[in-house]
Amino acid sequence: MRYHDHRLGPARHVTRRTVRGAARDTARHTLGQAVRHAAKHTVKHAARGALLLVVAAAGALSGGPADAGARSEPWPRSSAPGARSEPWPPSPRPVPSPVTNDPFARGRQLYRATCAGCHGQDGGGSQNGPSLRDAGPADVDYQVSSGRMPLPAPDAVPRRGKPAFGRHDIDALIAYVSTLGRGEPIPRVAPGDVRLGATLYLQNCASCHSASAVGAALPDGRYAPSLMYPSSTQIAEAIRIGPGTMPQFSQGTLSDAEVNSIIGYILALRRTDDRGGAKLGGVGPVAEGLVAWVFGIGLLLIVIRLLGKRAR
Repeated sequence: MRYHDHRLGPARHVTRRTVRGAARDTARHTLGQAVRHAAKHTVKHAARGALLLVVAAAGALSGGPADAGARSEPWPRSSAPGARSEPWPPSPRPVPSPVTNDPFARGRQLYRATCAGCHGQDGGGSQNGPSLRDAGPADVDYQVSSGRMPLPAPDAVPRRGKPAFGRHDIDALIAYVSTLGRGEPIPRVAPGDVRLGATLYLQNCASCHSASAVGAALPDGRYAPSLMYPSSTQIAEAIRIGPGTMPQFSQGTLSDAEVNSIIGYILALRRTDDRGGAKLGGVGPVAEGLVAWVFGIGLLLIVIRLLGKRAR
């Protein structure tokens, strides 16, 4: 008997497809839920971590309870409904003392903080520094405005550098130190005669500072500084007070007009364009002789060497 129920075949085929589709849909739905849950969980924790970092940073900047080692306390909240919460109050910070408008008082404050350790509380000097009772405005302005004072250590050598004080504080120091004794006032510089200045400079200054005013070495390890960098007022102050081992030129030795002429000549040296060739440091025949020996004689030795090889 060959009887086949063909109705079961299509039904069986449909059932398998339906089961497979249902299983696939279920797997996709389950996987989608898992992914969304994981993403939501990750974003939630990331947001919570970022919020904690922001709170910690804000606490560290404000000096509140979020500082390291401090106990975490809730921020104060207002009891009124709908009121806005106020942040934790920042910790107090040191505030610098305001600068007084009195130059004398300001100068005394600066002197006691930076100068009294070497020059004494009353300016009478000590084993670390000389007396300032004869130091006038010119001396203080020269030493402080050129960066030579205050020294980093009592045994340090004064050298030109960046000033430790601004113009306001320098004027305050001058106002205070000037009351300790008498000294040279700050000279007023005016245009002078450059030709006369050249003659005076060669007679009085070139032996130490060199003919080109770039400085030179002196006996006993001393050194005359370059005059290419000081201001006109600083040069005039140095002439009048004689800092270090430099001689002091009074009004009887060099008048104000002669000092102005020397300054005019030094400023003219700064404007030279060296049309005759390379500047070579501006130290005159020393550099020129060095170039002649190193390059001229060196080149001559090379030529002699080559000619000797050919003769062989």
